[in-house]
Amino acid sequence: MLRVAVVGSGPSGVFTAQALVQQQTVPGVTVDVLDRLPCPYGLVRYGVAPDHEKIKSLQNTLRTALEHPGVTFLGNVRVGEEPGALAPQRLLELYHAVVYCVGAAADRRLGIPGEDLPGSFSATEFVSWYSAHPDAAPRGFGLGARSAVVIGVGNVAVDVARLLARGADELRRTDVPDAALEALAGSRVTDVHMVGRRGPAQAKFTTKELRELGALTGVQALVRDEEAALDPAWADPSALPSAVRRNVEVLRGWAGQPEQEEGRRIRLRFFLRPVALLGDGAVEAVRFERTEPDGHGGVVGTGRHEEIAAQLVLRSVGYRGVPVPGLPFDVRNGTVPHVRGRVLRDGTPAPGEYVAGWIKRGPTGVIGTNRPCAKETVASLLADAEALLARRPSGDAQSALRAAGQEPVEWPGWLGIEAAEAALGQRLGRGTVKIPDWAGLLAAARDGR
Repeated sequence: MLRVAVVGSGPSGVFTAQALVQQQTVPGVTVDVLDRLPCPYGLVRYGVAPDHEKIKSLQNTLRTALEHPGVTFLGNVRVGEEPGALAPQRLLELYHAVVYCVGAAADRRLGIPGEDLPGSFSATEFVSWYSAHPDAAPRGFGLGARSAVVIGVGNVAVDVARLLARGADELRRTDVPDAALEALAGSRVTDVHMVGRRGPAQAKFTTKELRELGALTGVQALVRDEEAALDPAWADPSALPSAVRRNVEVLRGWAGQPEQEEGRRIRLRFFLRPVALLGDGAVEAVRFERTEPDGHGGVVGTGRHEEIAAQLVLRSVGYRGVPVPGLPFDVRNGTVPHVRGRVLRDGTPAPGEYVAGWIKRGPTGVIGTNRPCAKETVASLLADAEALLARRPSGDAQSALRAAGQEPVEWPGWLGIEAAEAALGQRLGRGTVKIPDWAGLLAAARDGR
């Protein structure tokens, strides 16, 4: 039988495992899905906003794949070259093939003065906090601020802007951890500025997520008509691709509205490039340079500047892959070099090593994009099956993990975590509530086991 390890249990990892056990080319494939966290599902659990229940329900699809008889989930497993971890070379001794689906864990930085002032955070830190990621620092994110700036105009920026503006009562029915819910309930933020350096037609959010901003109770979405009009397509978006046209039409509907004094406001700003975060000991404002279209889809600076007062800044300008110790890494692209998923070492495919997901192609696409990406990698792996089966794995992963001092969380342990989170929600008078810390997750896993 072909024994495969998949490192990472997010969508790309689960879709890879699913494709391997459902294919008909090589019979009897078994897959161990390894994850550093004791919980599966990756960004579906720890990246999708808690008020997006429909998207979060994708966990049910991923669950079906992980419960396949040919798939074994092993959480709380460290892969790398630090003491106690399983090194890539050791994995190759245990399996015929290893597929790395480790995503893109780092944030892109702005690279401007003041970026590290207190009150300035990456959007990923904020998302991890309200999503109960066990690595997230227990902080309140300066929600005593009156004005917040979100730098970026993608779906993650829309998520964090929406969570800042949404009332805590509406979040009470979600799985947001109790400490985060309490902090959001005490938030004093009244104005959220979501800022992009280019125009409305270049924004990366999707129309469904954008429309949600205008449907929030007690929240007004505002666009400056004279600012957005710098975009050549603003006056007549009919020639734009349909998805972009819908975005522009939604934004046009918010332009020029009289501002309401009561409630909260989300201000969508365009053609502003951040050049510095200002403040004496903490963020007090963001300085932007006004930009204008360059006629080729980009923008150029005008030399004119504007400052937006803010005591909280969330930077949402993209993700970046980080090196996996023991694997080659393309620093420029933040990916592992490959050809159709086959890892390249010194330009040559490395026998038995593969990649899928963001670490393969970069942080692009939506959750569903990972499925064809995984299938391409699996096709390469299956084409190599004869050569892979000529290798003779020695030992089993669980014994090797325990010999290294690791205690893997298997599927019954994860079910124990689910049960503990349901019980926690019941005690709090809510639905399921996530456990936000390592100690609590591992204790629940031990009880489940």
